[in-house]
Amino acid sequence: MSNGEVNFDGLVGPTHNYGGLAAGNLRSEENRYRVSHPRAAALQGLAKMRLVMALGIPQGFIPPQTRPNIDILRKLGFTGPDRSVLMRAAAENFNLFLTACSASSMWVANAATATPSADTTDGRVHLTPANLLSHAHRSYEAAQTFEFLRQIFPGSPFIVHTPLSEPGQRDEGAANHMRLCMTHEGPGLHLFVYGDPGDEPGSPEFPARQTLAASQAVARLHGIPSERAVFLRQNPDVIRAGVFHNDVIAMSHLNVLICHQDAYVRQDEALSEVRDKFYTLTGNPLQYTEISRSRLSVEQAVESYFFNSQLLTDAEGRMILICPEETRMPAADRVVEQIRQEDNPVFEVRYVPVRESMLNGGGPACLRLRVPVTQTEYAMINPNYLLDDKKLNRLEDWVRRHYREELTAEELRSYELFQESRRALDELMQMINGGFARV
Repeated sequence: MSNGEVNFDGLVGPTHNYGGLAAGNLRSEENRYRVSHPRAAALQGLAKMRLVMALGIPQGFIPPQTRPNIDILRKLGFTGPDRSVLMRAAAENFNLFLTACSASSMWVANAATATPSADTTDGRVHLTPANLLSHAHRSYEAAQTFEFLRQIFPGSPFIVHTPLSEPGQRDEGAANHMRLCMTHEGPGLHLFVYGDPGDEPGSPEFPARQTLAASQAVARLHGIPSERAVFLRQNPDVIRAGVFHNDVIAMSHLNVLICHQDAYVRQDEALSEVRDKFYTLTGNPLQYTEISRSRLSVEQAVESYFFNSQLLTDAEGRMILICPEETRMPAADRVVEQIRQEDNPVFEVRYVPVRESMLNGGGPACLRLRVPVTQTEYAMINPNYLLDDKKLNRLEDWVRRHYREELTAEELRSYELFQESRRALDELMQMINGGFARV
């Protein structure tokens, strides 16, 4: 490993579907009950992982969670054999049943917040799984995410905290967190973005998913000194326009910050603090690009998911921007050209087809969790969750054998689908625990 950062992508699950459960996520709401394509969705995600690997960037993955979540349905009072639980829950309250079927764990930008050892007072890598309390269907993920992260990051270099548990501490993970630095191994400035300050009423229709209390708690748990943290409040107007996470309106990588003109409350003042703290910390100016509303409206930003692109550094030290195909729409395409032509570190722009994820409101950046690590720490990561070409080939073969080509909302209640999904995930865990060795 040479560039100090590992990207962990969420592996799309065999029950990938469009339940329309995420209030404020316009794409999710618009595509409710649409026919999904689980096989295509998973293969699109794996193809993006292959591209990142081809750029010389370490790539890992986080497995999908079992869906439908029978344990949750049983806790909600549905009893009997598995088949009966599924049938009864779907018949009595289909929307509740859909919350137990959500495949949203694929968006691992919401899985956790990670802080590298260079920024923590105890010199260890800290990860806090997001509790995702703003939506029931996502809150079910936190316990399993915690277990996966403990498997992936074992040993003394890593601390995996339990998810925050207080009701006022709604935490959505890295989708509302950015780290600015000159190198991944050097000191960094952490930008925690929140929508709910805790002292003002919110909108039930467009909930602010991250609270200030949660961001402050994560910063304390990770031992981030106050001079290395800035807390930015999301503009309530952009939340109402469909910007449910910061990564729909801003992106960053190393010393580069790109954000929309309307992203934050009192933006000029807030970003002045960011620039000043960054310069004090690193002795270097921040490379900041602000996208004006005249060039790209907030509505166009949400439609194109330009800000949900992935910024990374390849093995040659060149910065690459990986955009969803939807960014080719005229307004967003002009912004990409602006970035190409300006004096900034972005060397190349690549486009990836992740349409199945996009239809549910998640672009390239939603599908990955960035974890900065040193060479020594990288060697301590569970290698069964790190990819190479052979492992990717195995995963692609596994998907083609187990995933359905199409899936309707009604088919989610099928006991046969539940059995298919369980068999697939059991085989996947056998592959992982066996180090992908063929038997």
